[in-house]
Amino acid sequence: MDRKGIVILTLSFLLLVGWYPMIGRLYPPAPRPGGTNVVHAGSVTNQIGQAAPESLRNGARSTESVAPQSVPNPSHLPNSGSFGVRFPSSALEQSVELRNGLVRIVLTSFGGGIKAAELLKYRESTACDKKSGSTNAAPTSFVKLNARSEAPAMSLLGGAGIEGDGIFNLVKTTAGARAEKALTNGLHVVKEFTLGSNYLMSITTRIENRSQQAVGVPAHEWVVGTAAQTHSIDDARHFLVHWFNGTKAFKVDESWFKNYSLGCVPGTPRDKYLEGQTDVRWAAVNSQFFTMAAMTATNSPAAQVLARHMEMPAPTVAQLAADPKLHQKPIGYQASLVYPAAVLQPSGVVERRFEFYAGPKEYKTLAKIGQDRNNEFDLIMDFGNFFGLFSKALLLSMNLIASKGLPYGMAIIVITVAIKLLFWPLTKASTQSMKRMAALQPQMKALQEKYKDDPKKMNTKLMEFMRENKVSPLGGCLPMLLQIPVFIGFFFMIQSAIELRGAGFLWACDLSQPDTVAVLLGMPLNILPLLMGATQLWQIRLTPPSPGMDPVQQKIMQYMPLMFMVFLYQYAAGLTLYWTVQNLLSIAQMKLTKNEPATPAGVPVAPAAMPRRRK
Repeated sequence: MDRKGIVILTLSFLLLVGWYPMIGRLYPPAPRPGGTNVVHAGSVTNQIGQAAPESLRNGARSTESVAPQSVPNPSHLPNSGSFGVRFPSSALEQSVELRNGLVRIVLTSFGGGIKAAELLKYRESTACDKKSGSTNAAPTSFVKLNARSEAPAMSLLGGAGIEGDGIFNLVKTTAGARAEKALTNGLHVVKEFTLGSNYLMSITTRIENRSQQAVGVPAHEWVVGTAAQTHSIDDARHFLVHWFNGTKAFKVDESWFKNYSLGCVPGTPRDKYLEGQTDVRWAAVNSQFFTMAAMTATNSPAAQVLARHMEMPAPTVAQLAADPKLHQKPIGYQASLVYPAAVLQPSGVVERRFEFYAGPKEYKTLAKIGQDRNNEFDLIMDFGNFFGLFSKALLLSMNLIASKGLPYGMAIIVITVAIKLLFWPLTKASTQSMKRMAALQPQMKALQEKYKDDPKKMNTKLMEFMRENKVSPLGGCLPMLLQIPVFIGFFFMIQSAIELRGAGFLWACDLSQPDTVAVLLGMPLNILPLLMGATQLWQIRLTPPSPGMDPVQQKIMQYMPLMFMVFLYQYAAGLTLYWTVQNLLSIAQMKLTKNEPATPAGVPVAPAAMPRRRK
């Protein structure tokens, strides 16, 4: 490559690295109108019409009439971002704790909901402690879901007519706990919590009219929870809201709220998302490895799901002392199940039952819950698309291998070897095809020269010549194309596999995080991406050049691995481990097939018609 080509390649590489910071400066996001957490009028709403009373409640004890304006308009819903600051400082908070071997649920009287769910099998930090060899910097601190949110999960929002001052009477019962509140308009709100197994909790809610006259129940929402950072290792790119309508799962993430155009240029930010047509079976708030979800009763789906972009409270001094890398301005995404306005007659009751899940995104657990309830709850893993099929198969295979006693790092290597063996015949055939194509280049160039004035005939003759010699221009690409879905499946599986969180291998303390061994001049030193880039360069140099490729293009292809190294430098060590082993196996295969003849015995190379020489 000449000097000009090197300069162009270098500038392209620098532009690739600095593209997103540059876009952020050239096109800064527009300010959110009127504050991030305020829900404004004029937002898009979905006309769901008048729902029958049976579709709004489960086990109602009397008749209710639905108000004509039964569309849940988010402009009528409260600003849940200020939920936690509306209580007077003199108010005494009550709390009740429910616990089993997997989770500790803390209920609060402020909102009468779940203040936090502490997962007793998962440490908050998985960073390596170099001195003790422990993989947990804080061995007594567990993952806490919803702990930084101002709105407790399963709190009821909808304005003063249904909230009052928001303070509930909270008591422990033989089955679990009960939160109860009497409103001045005659309504009574009762919630009963019963902790079950598999991170599940049964919640029964009742809105009762204990007055002697009809009382209007405004459009209201039951808060599912908030996905937000609990530790500096939490990646905000994985925070999102999921919901299911009985047929298909939908998700809302950072890109939707930032309203990107062309995939990278931020537009006017969005604050809220409202969807559903009286068909919401469950809604969930997800982080990378954990989720909080509320499932409705089969015969009583929610009307809509509402998701909000939230600016979370800044970390406290104590939190920063324990984890100095916490974001100073953390964000989160809150989800709620929305129900329309209704009118309750005297002694009327609206009863709704939910099953609440607060735990890890563990596929076998979620799949079992979804199978028992016929609601495809495992779609929280985002394995519902084409590549998700590969992710699911790879995850189940990895867990099966690990169940035999191998560490997860070795399980990834075993899967990589198995995939390589599976594709070995195709890769071998591809190498042979590329060698044969290189051997036939003189004859093919002669054909191109002979028929250069008739492109159509030239292509016909070239295809006939390749068919006679049993080669194909796609022969070298087919194995690579077949392996792309496997790689993409691996890419998404490793990013969401809770099993890899905290799983160490060699110098990598956590296969779900980059394998940083040191920080030099503020830059993390990650070994596996560097090894991946080096083995890719080695592999490219051993690969036979594609026939007819321009020399400049060949040089660019040789340095493409550097771009992949930049892309994946901060990704999970499990992914770069897979790719590095894949490269080493490909190199070994190339070494083994290097001396094999390009033309198999018994397959003669058909000569091409050579142009006549001029005398």
